[in-house]
Amino acid sequence: MRSIFYTCICWVLCVSITAQTSLVHTSNSRYARLAGVGMQDVQWTNGFWAERFKVCRDSMVPHLWNTYTSKERCFAFQNFRVAAGLDTGRFRGPSFHDGDFYKTLEAVASLYAITKDPKLDRMMDTAIAVIAAAQKPDGYIYTKSIIEQRKSGKTEMFDDKLSFEAYNFGHLMTAACIHYRVTGKTSLLKVATKATDFLVSFYQSASPEQARNAICPSHYMGITEMYRTTGEKKYLELVKKLIDIRGQSQGSDDNSDRLPFREMKEVNGHAVRANYLFAGVADVFSETGDPTLLSTLNVLWDNVINEKMYVTGGCGALYDGLSQEGISYKPDSIEKIQQAYGKAYQLPNKTAHNETCANIGNVLWNWRMLQLTGDAKYADKMELCLYNSVLSGISLDGNSFFYTNPLAASRDYPYDLRWNGGRSTYISRSNCCPPNIIRTIAQVSNYMYSIGEAGLYVNMYGGNNLSTTLKDGSPVSLEQQTSYPWNGQINIRINKAPAKPLLVHLRIPDWCTNYSLKVNGKLVKDTLVKQGYLLTSAVWQSGDQIELQLDMPVSLLESNPLVEETRNQVAVKRGPIVYCLESADLPAANISRVLLPAGIRFKPVSTKINDATVTMLEGEARLLPNDQWSNQLFRPLQTTSTPVNIRLIPYYAWSNRGQGDMSVWLPVARN
Repeated sequence: MRSIFYTCICWVLCVSITAQTSLVHTSNSRYARLAGVGMQDVQWTNGFWAERFKVCRDSMVPHLWNTYTSKERCFAFQNFRVAAGLDTGRFRGPSFHDGDFYKTLEAVASLYAITKDPKLDRMMDTAIAVIAAAQKPDGYIYTKSIIEQRKSGKTEMFDDKLSFEAYNFGHLMTAACIHYRVTGKTSLLKVATKATDFLVSFYQSASPEQARNAICPSHYMGITEMYRTTGEKKYLELVKKLIDIRGQSQGSDDNSDRLPFREMKEVNGHAVRANYLFAGVADVFSETGDPTLLSTLNVLWDNVINEKMYVTGGCGALYDGLSQEGISYKPDSIEKIQQAYGKAYQLPNKTAHNETCANIGNVLWNWRMLQLTGDAKYADKMELCLYNSVLSGISLDGNSFFYTNPLAASRDYPYDLRWNGGRSTYISRSNCCPPNIIRTIAQVSNYMYSIGEAGLYVNMYGGNNLSTTLKDGSPVSLEQQTSYPWNGQINIRINKAPAKPLLVHLRIPDWCTNYSLKVNGKLVKDTLVKQGYLLTSAVWQSGDQIELQLDMPVSLLESNPLVEETRNQVAVKRGPIVYCLESADLPAANISRVLLPAGIRFKPVSTKINDATVTMLEGEARLLPNDQWSNQLFRPLQTTSTPVNIRLIPYYAWSNRGQGDMSVWLPVARN
């Protein structure tokens, strides 16, 4: 009787709180200025993201599901079957395999939100039944321990500081909340509720060391989302406690817990762990308003954006490195860090790590900062990552992946990096990125718009139809037509709006210096931009037209001179797209011989790469006479060069025509 009563109460709470089915549910978050629209509220029509979504629907998700339910290649779902007693065998795969499968489920749920394909619903039902059967009666669910403890008789939990137990729990919670919001079913939410209740009970008596054993703390986001979904205040108290105890025992820079969170001034450790931490803390601030959390996030954001982030939005410069952030510089205070941010301005190109998951973490963090503040600078960074360092992690056909995302590659490079050799259909060392990037692409539509007390916010641009409700419950619908990011013309047609003034906020990207606005064909001369959004207000009628023109010239970017690796080099950017030179487009010469004249003029040209529409840039550069460096470390400067026609492609599209050389940064000829 008690369990039935509890389930009914939980159901009532869920229904009352999640009336809006947004990706990150901040509609009732007291300290968030904005909230996302419902996951089903945006339908892609045509253009860039419509094309990527079609590949996601037809290729990415089916390929991912087949991989993760396979018994031969990836054992993530098979581990649940063994843990549930439905099959025999041992645990196989990395300790974060459970989390990978939860991300896969989340990708399917996100796709279902838009397509309502009943096949996807059945796939999820089948998998969730197995997951529920694998869960222990006390709510604990970690297939590695369940399977191994069944054989060993041991009962220890959260004792391994390198275990991904809490990480797996977190992705379960996030997937469960999204599954509930898009299907109305509580099957996975019940599993997540039992798991979250287990954590509440466990952490009441856990040692600080056990509590600290939480690498890649996705559970901060997950627990907060469970609080938003169920209304259980004990969940919010739990995640507040977990943040408070960080740094109370011997931590590490690699895990960003050497210091208590509120004392952090910079980040130099593991980039995925750090970005997940920052996103989770932002979630907690949205519910508590604790100013010490936001002030620390602001300091760390400045540190990352202004000193440690790549021009592509990539995060985590180092495969391996050393941190000297201890009390002293004695040898025993130097700590190894991996897949890490490193020091300020330490941004190598060929050896850049930039794990796809870290770049996605950058999106998650900036999305939450946007919701908290309404400041478009965070949307700028989201967009930068999505178009460049996130999309680079997956092939154009959706079936092969990068774990790392360097800014240069060379067949002559003398070192064997751990994750080199081109894209892979399955990254055997660590396949955590593919389900992460696919769930992200399935969810891009939820980043397009936000709702606030001040009206409707257009965060990003792409061909779509929006049908949603405002804060006061008024319905609004519109159609956006654009070829963005290939040109800056955005047309918005109002189909439905409230019978009172509605303020529409149009983001002016940080790369755009000239723009114009027309309403119903008339130029608006006196425009107001606030926090990066151009404001236009009216009592809109069906058929009203908003036309935004963003000038999109090609820009040559230079880096801070403290970035040694890119001195006297430039990166090419047009709109939000960062470009690169790939050897496939210069087969007769080594790309290291190319110099870009400072006054080079590029011509945008539309083309196809692997059936994907891209705009490449064509121009005339200079070519050095020879690249013979055999048995030479230095030689006299070559001062002659000849004209050469070059073609640059979007960075995200490289390595789709076979392996080869690539570079984002190219030497500049200033005279």
